[in-house]
Amino acid sequence: MTQRRPTSFDIAALAGVSQPTVSRALSGNAAVSEETRAKVLAAAKELNYTVDRNASGLRKGQSRTIALLFFEDPTPDDTLINPFYLSMVGAITRACATAGYDLLISFQQLSADWHVDYEDSRKADGIILLGYGNYLKAKPRLEQLVSQGTHFVRWGAARKGQIGTTVGSDNVEGGYLAGRHLVERGRRKIAFIGTADATSPEMLERFQGLTRALEEDGLRPVMRIDASPTEEAGDAAARTLLESGTDFDAIFASSDLAAIGAMRRLKKEGRTIPDDVAIVGFDDIAAARFADPSLTSISQDTRRAAETLVDTLLATIEDRPSGSVLLPVELIARRSS
Repeated sequence: MTQRRPTSFDIAALAGVSQPTVSRALSGNAAVSEETRAKVLAAAKELNYTVDRNASGLRKGQSRTIALLFFEDPTPDDTLINPFYLSMVGAITRACATAGYDLLISFQQLSADWHVDYEDSRKADGIILLGYGNYLKAKPRLEQLVSQGTHFVRWGAARKGQIGTTVGSDNVEGGYLAGRHLVERGRRKIAFIGTADATSPEMLERFQGLTRALEEDGLRPVMRIDASPTEEAGDAAARTLLESGTDFDAIFASSDLAAIGAMRRLKKEGRTIPDDVAIVGFDDIAAARFADPSLTSISQDTRRAAETLVDTLLATIEDRPSGSVLLPVELIARRSS
């Protein structure tokens, strides 16, 4: 004979409360006292009762799913995902599972209506956005997400003027740490590789941090060369720097991939690292540790970043207080500087 599954009515009878009180207690409703909640949880445990979160989600009009959308980046492999973002996936998955949510992973296409395709169709209760390409081109889509009340959080420059709730690293501090590190290593002619303008707010902040650090010693960046976060772009930027005839003894690249590409070009042209040119990157991806020489980089805590993205999104979904979050960074010194 199959044993009947316990119900919330069974818990109510055992705990000596009403069935609606059981439902409120199990859903975390703040109106239930801690004493009553403890009685309900004890009864549920005694009866081996587990919450059917799918049924609960249906009653609330929720899918209990979060959509993680990547922007396609040019990469040397077939992933089309920036390695820094890829390093967040495991932690985001675990954070969602801990909160009782499934994770739906997809690419965001700027030519498609990804901004209305998820929450509106009940595929997901909220969206995490990683990457955006050109910020100015993505801006109208982000504004539409805000205007239609979509629950979303994105990784980006977590400062005033950004659209929607944003989680990001302290890019200005990262640029400052890179600049101070190079100056303390005796470098005075420091070039910057990265797209430091309104299309890429994070890279602009990294350049601003570098500039602030150098100004403390009466210095300025000797040259700034636009480059996307790829090895090919870093290689091309270093070639432009060399061909310009600019005298430089250090490079701060706004991404590790660009830094690694720049190192490759410099070595091809007979420059030794760090004796001739010291180099610092940003992101501290796994490839930074295995580069030749190993790359000094500004480290972002990907586990904390992932957990903060999920926690912040859930707060917006559950109508709890939330806001943009700025996370600290750390300089990891290695042989390239």
